[in-house]
Amino acid sequence: MSVWKKRMKIWKDRCNDILRDDSGMGVVEIILIIVVLIGLVIIFQTNIKGVVSSVFSTIQTNAGKIR
Repeated sequence: MSVWKKRMKIWKDRCNDILRDDSGMGVVEIILIIVVLIGLVIIFQTNIKGVVSSVFSTIQTNAGKIR
């Protein structure tokens, strides 16, 4: 086999290894989950604010009763 064919085989093997490598899949999944969570927060922003404010107002009104 000529030197050129050996180099092309090495190049082909390296390209195949890179294409088959799935070590970065965890990062992609985490990024997708974060994007979905940010989207949900944006969509339900007013509802989240309402729930948080009612919880804090309940805490403030009942804080004096604890003794």
